[in-house]
Amino acid sequence: MVKIKICGITNLKDAKAAVDAGADTIGFVFTKSPRQIKPYDASKIIKQLPVFVNFAGVFVNEKKENVEKIIRTCGIDTLQFHGDEMPSYCEYFRKARKVIKAFRIKDRDSLMVLSKYDVDGYMLDTFVDGVKGGTGKVFDWQLAKQAKKLAYPIILSGGLNPKNVKSAIKIVRPYAVDVSSGVELKPGKKDLKLIKEFIKAVKNE
Repeated sequence: MVKIKICGITNLKDAKAAVDAGADTIGFVFTKSPRQIKPYDASKIIKQLPVFVNFAGVFVNEKKENVEKIIRTCGIDTLQFHGDEMPSYCEYFRKARKVIKAFRIKDRDSLMVLSKYDVDGYMLDTFVDGVKGGTGKVFDWQLAKQAKKLAYPIILSGGLNPKNVKSAIKIVRPYAVDVSSGVELKPGKKDLKLIKEFIKAVKNE
């Protein structure tokens, strides 16, 4: 069964809706974004959710000490790095937490860097110049299929929504899918109906 991560959560209502619908992981954005959440607010949400849910924090080129401070505040179990973090940076945090490294995919050459990283998950997102993530744009899923030969496990992101996620899974067969803007009313506020439809589409694939 393909795992499901609902990212860009900013409030308890959306978090509970995602968990109730069957999400495996809830993602919080701790970098400048319309979906950014303060660590203390994320910790309050985490404390009110079931113990079996995983919690990921999204960072972009953040100082190590700041990441460590947020870990202590929130108790997140997975770190998702969306910037230009080097393999050594990711390895540093793998001593205590699971690490996902995001890669912005433009063409086949974009895949070559994957093998330089030893992480717990390889997230493939869409390359948009000047934007580190949350673009809502789709990239060529055949490239994601090729990425599976270079790295495991692959987490598919970038422009997924309830209407296209089933096709994406059929083509790529990823370990997990990640969605944020594809289930939103507006940045930072989820559409609970779309969350249910998205998760249903994944589970019924």
